[in-house]
Amino acid sequence: MGLFGKEPQKNPREQVREWKSALRKEQRILDRQIRSIKMEEEKVKRSLKDAAKKGHKDVCNILAKEMVRSRKAVNKIYASKAQMNSVMMSMQNQLATARMAGALQTSTEVMQGMNALLRIPEIAATMQALSKEMMKAGLIEEMVEDVFETMEDDEVEEAAQGEVDKILFEVTNGILGQAGAVDDSLPPVGEPEPTAATADAESDEEDDMRARLEALRS
Repeated sequence: MGLFGKEPQKNPREQVREWKSALRKEQRILDRQIRSIKMEEEKVKRSLKDAAKKGHKDVCNILAKEMVRSRKAVNKIYASKAQMNSVMMSMQNQLATARMAGALQTSTEVMQGMNALLRIPEIAATMQALSKEMMKAGLIEEMVEDVFETMEDDEVEEAAQGEVDKILFEVTNGILGQAGAVDDSLPPVGEPEPTAATADAESDEEDDMRARLEALRS
């Protein structure tokens, strides 16, 4: 504590080092999220392949939309990481200026970057705290919070059928998707006609598939 109970002001070099460290920590968290999403996508991909073999076209479409959603989520996370790198680079540039001016100057680039990062729900709390510190240090000006509406559900509903078709074509090796629609009346691809002995087993498998789809939707 300094005089009159106030915290002594940190020098610009120390402040920038701490902010960059906090941003790198958030990047590591985002890396873990990417790995988690990709692991879940692999599970969905296996389910899609199984559904395609059985000729369950509607199930395949639902699972393909789930894969579209997961890939969009990963792309957003990569964009957030790139934005963090941009902010850190701008901070470093401001630090070079501060060595001559004696204090950090307001940076439009950092302010725009932090404003974008505040919109990412997974890291919003940390970005809010960092923004307050940067405002106190004079690196950014006070930002007006915009009302951020998540568009994930709408994006999935409005996802171009072309994206879904590409996923279907990729996962099913051309059986579904861009190769053309499969007639629902056709028997399952690569599977013999079901017999009475296997009917119960297939019914159990379909029940399991429905349960997994309900879990994906929730």
